[in-house]
Amino acid sequence: MVGSDFYVMERVPGTILRSDLPDGMTLDEDDARTLCSRFLDVLVQLHSVDPEEAGLSDLGRGAGYVARQVGGWSDRYRRARTDNVGDLETVMAWLDAHQPQDVATCVIHNDFRLDNVVLDWHQPGDPLQIRGVLDWEMATLGDPLMDLGGALAYWIEAADDQVFRQLKRQPSDLPGMLTRAEMVQAYADRSGRAVTSEQWRFYEVFGLFRLAVIAQQIYYRFHLGQTTNPAYERFLEMVHYLDQRCSRLVAEVS
Repeated sequence: MVGSDFYVMERVPGTILRSDLPDGMTLDEDDARTLCSRFLDVLVQLHSVDPEEAGLSDLGRGAGYVARQVGGWSDRYRRARTDNVGDLETVMAWLDAHQPQDVATCVIHNDFRLDNVVLDWHQPGDPLQIRGVLDWEMATLGDPLMDLGGALAYWIEAADDQVFRQLKRQPSDLPGMLTRAEMVQAYADRSGRAVTSEQWRFYEVFGLFRLAVIAQQIYYRFHLGQTTNPAYERFLEMVHYLDQRCSRLVAEVS
């Protein structure tokens, strides 16, 4: 008897993409589009899982997910804020005032990125087949468009400014990769959940805001001397940049 909750993981052999492609791996434009398509197909498939039929009804708290996320992440930022970053109160007020109702309650991953999927690249068969999805710690029942918004906050495009490109964690800027707008449209086409560019702005701002909070929580530890890793100091610049990016998006519709 172990005496506590635990889970068993299965090793999934394959390739995980990081900021740059691994040595020996190349993707032409057709490959890049295929990868985007399969990435979205997995997300749509996940969002189509019936929680009750899958025995996952108790994975989340049900309706009201958007409101809980806006309130929860705003509270996290206020508690982690240091005196050398903005208060983001304008952004948080905008999110609170413009939050939509949940479009659905389904199984969501909450950290869906290219570097959290395993490709079949070095295995026989289809090299762009997605063999597995990693990092399920934040999976819950929630709004699928919030899940997409969180995923695309990390989706850096080739046309993005130099500062944003420094945040790249996945090769989403390769020739042939879909833009964020194209990813949203492709998701809508596959899932049947139509979303206009005006409606999408909320999910885009929230995804970037959540990323700013995560960066600030990491920087907070460095600021208080709880860690001496010098890499954590760079998260301060990220918070400032994401604050400005969110503020610009909010100002465009204010």
